[in-house]
Amino acid sequence: MRTSIALFTRDLRVRDNPVLHAAVTGSDRVVPLFVLDDGILRGPHNRPNRAWFLAGCLRDLDAALRGRGGGLVVRSGDLAGEVTALAAEVGAARVHCAVDVSAYATERQRLLAAALAGVGAELVPHRDALFVVPPGELTPSGGGDHMAVFGAYYRRWGATGHRAPLPPPADLVLPAGLARGRLPGAAAICAGERSPRLPVGGESAGRERLAAWLASGAAAYAQRHDDLAADGTSRLSPYLHFGCLSPVELVQRAPTGEAGEALVRQVAWRDFHHQVLAARPAAARTDYRPRGDNWHRSGPLLAAWQAGRTGYPLVDAGMRQLALEGWMHNRARLIAGHFLCKTMYLDWRLGARHFLDLLVDGDLANNTMNWQWVAGTGTDSRYNRVFNMQRQAQRYDPGGGYVRRYVPELAGLDAATIHNPPAAVRRTLGYPEPIVDEAAGNRAFLAARGR
Repeated sequence: MRTSIALFTRDLRVRDNPVLHAAVTGSDRVVPLFVLDDGILRGPHNRPNRAWFLAGCLRDLDAALRGRGGGLVVRSGDLAGEVTALAAEVGAARVHCAVDVSAYATERQRLLAAALAGVGAELVPHRDALFVVPPGELTPSGGGDHMAVFGAYYRRWGATGHRAPLPPPADLVLPAGLARGRLPGAAAICAGERSPRLPVGGESAGRERLAAWLASGAAAYAQRHDDLAADGTSRLSPYLHFGCLSPVELVQRAPTGEAGEALVRQVAWRDFHHQVLAARPAAARTDYRPRGDNWHRSGPLLAAWQAGRTGYPLVDAGMRQLALEGWMHNRARLIAGHFLCKTMYLDWRLGARHFLDLLVDGDLANNTMNWQWVAGTGTDSRYNRVFNMQRQAQRYDPGGGYVRRYVPELAGLDAATIHNPPAAVRRTLGYPEPIVDEAAGNRAFLAARGR
């Protein structure tokens, strides 16, 4: 009997999963496998919020596989060694896996392919499991390894034919007598305190959220996705990061018209950032486009920003939402990021690291390239732009509802004062004075950039 392994990584779903579909289609017996990779567990990006979400994803995936006659097999240790040992044990001729783009994922795939070859097995990588348009598929017409301007990329991306979503397997057959291993709890993945209001992990929860949003919120997405108080975004990013939802299916199910276009554009940004990082893996740590910055590294300023105590209510609301929910509204991410990099002139890597500590959707490519965009070291053509916090507040939180939700000491203030409380009100409510002068900070940033 032909046996294959479907190696799950960031594709934790049974619907529209090219890895699982190919394994089932080409074999009589399939081993759905997840490896708790020591290299990731011991690395800097393994954090309690994502561990809690991941544990939920694995429980849900196991239940879905059991419902089809199988179940999730779990191993722990060196990924290449564990997969190779299991392939030899069950006589698997092929191991199917999703292609990812980080330097670690790329090297891990190379090591796995070499180890499998040593036992006469083949690694079958699938480039279309995590992306709508895989990295490297679109390149500049004049030459080059990636596209650096989103507008041009998006036009090409939209004109590229997308595959149809794949059905889930009807049934699975595991090799007889195979030890499945134990599903890990969150603490076994990463011990530590998590944010109190995290979303539930797993394909089931992701599909429920998608269905509810398509039914009630998607039609107004184009008008409301930047409205901080309305909370009109889909909140699907954690489910896309862990592969609980397929980006291909999401694009297919997007509503028609302006609302659907706005959503699809966000999915395209995700592919765009991944193709940049695939071509420039060093951008995870170094400036994609250096500007000669001599960043400050002030501990007190960074600590105040992390705690949501900068004295700028809109910035503080975003940072407190992050701490509370392990998620932050995209507009608030841009505002908080600009404030750190351009008003306080702190190194973007400090902000990116804090976001990765807490974000459930903490994705190396999206997080890094978004931070480089706000810092002016990435793909933004207006790399010296600065934000005025009062204008941002008037545009994206005019009534103050977002600030009231996440900065409760200011909840009793009206729209005229909530974004810039007088000093006496601040003292009474225990809310800090601004830690930096915004205008002076922005001027200093522009001067440092030679403007």
